[in-house]
Amino acid sequence: MISVKQYTLSELAEFLQAEIKGNPDCVISGLSTLQDATEGQLSFLANPAYEKYLSETKAGAVMLTPDMAEKFSGQALVMANPYLGFAKASRLFEAGDGEQVGVHASAVVAETATVDPQAWVGPCSVVEDGAVIEAGARLLGNCFVGRDSRVGKGTVLKGNVTLCHGVSVGERCIIHSGAVLGSDGFGFARAAGEWVKIAQLGGVVVGNDVEIGANTTIDRGALGNTVIADGVKLDNLIQIAHNVEIGKNTAIAANVGISGSTKIGSGCTIAGGSGLAGHLTIADNVHIAGMAMITKSITSAGEWSSAGIGTMPVKEWRKNTVRFRQLDDMARRLKALEKAVDQNS
Repeated sequence: MISVKQYTLSELAEFLQAEIKGNPDCVISGLSTLQDATEGQLSFLANPAYEKYLSETKAGAVMLTPDMAEKFSGQALVMANPYLGFAKASRLFEAGDGEQVGVHASAVVAETATVDPQAWVGPCSVVEDGAVIEAGARLLGNCFVGRDSRVGKGTVLKGNVTLCHGVSVGERCIIHSGAVLGSDGFGFARAAGEWVKIAQLGGVVVGNDVEIGANTTIDRGALGNTVIADGVKLDNLIQIAHNVEIGKNTAIAANVGISGSTKIGSGCTIAGGSGLAGHLTIADNVHIAGMAMITKSITSAGEWSSAGIGTMPVKEWRKNTVRFRQLDDMARRLKALEKAVDQNS
């Protein structure tokens, strides 16, 4: 049974560097929304759209900005950024993966592999020759770590994660179930109507504090390495092709596909469903809107989109689609009219 974690408002305030409004000895045992919270739970208000629930909440305390705390009659933890407070507090109440160390009896660890005594290799996991599992690393059930790969200190591989050979993962990373790092890149040469496979000789290098979502795939490099820098956050179901480089603290949402040898800068965000062509360079602090198709390099920071028109009724969309197909003819006719006007003026 998982024990319930409890903290006083005083302890939470110290951890979050917040001011207390109310009883510092009030005990909090969980997090919830303003609508669903009970007396023993902590909530937060970050989006003004939810302010309407503040007067009705049953939460034991709410994380609020100073302005909102003045309007609230209940107990509060007062801070400049309640959403950041929620993010930090959520880690306090997170259910852990257990505290085991060692190697499960059903795991298979090669004689030439190195597993730190403070690491955990879980049930049915496989660690191949030359692999290194550092202190505090945790391989949960059915993980595979290929030869000469490395799992850094404090990194967690959730169930069914695969690290192929020659993959290096840094410290304090989280890799979610079904992710595959180091699979072959999609490299083929065309000859006489057939495809000849190009051996993928590089590896994958993942920095520190990286999170990789479920069923995301990161291909190994063809020659050099595919590189994921420190602090990168990857959602589920992302495809990263061979020799891609992603800069520090970039975040990428689900269903994004990045073609080979594209380099993405630091501090970028790429929204869901977007696609990036190969051999592009994306500058630092670029923000790409959802469903965009990026076919050219982006050399300056800012917000970019190529997702087309927004949502509209089907009848209107059909009319606009017809007009779009007529744009070239309309442009030619407009140019002819302008030429005629110039000649007659």
